[in-house]
Amino acid sequence: MDDDDLIEHVPPPAVPSPCVAVCRLDRSTGWCIGCGRTGGEIAEWPRAAPDRQRTIIAALHARLNTLKA
Repeated sequence: MDDDDLIEHVPPPAVPSPCVAVCRLDRSTGWCIGCGRTGGEIAEWPRAAPDRQRTIIAALHARLNTLKA
């Protein structure tokens, strides 16, 4: 038995949902005015791989700033 056998391999933590319970899509952009995701991204979220979820989250700050402008 080597040291690798003794180490518990823990999966990376789940990516938290960006949902803020304000679910309304902006007509002109198609983005949720609460979290910034598209309807497709919202539907995809529970099944999306963590890398995909992080990609979605990376776009949200700019989208929300655009909506507030």
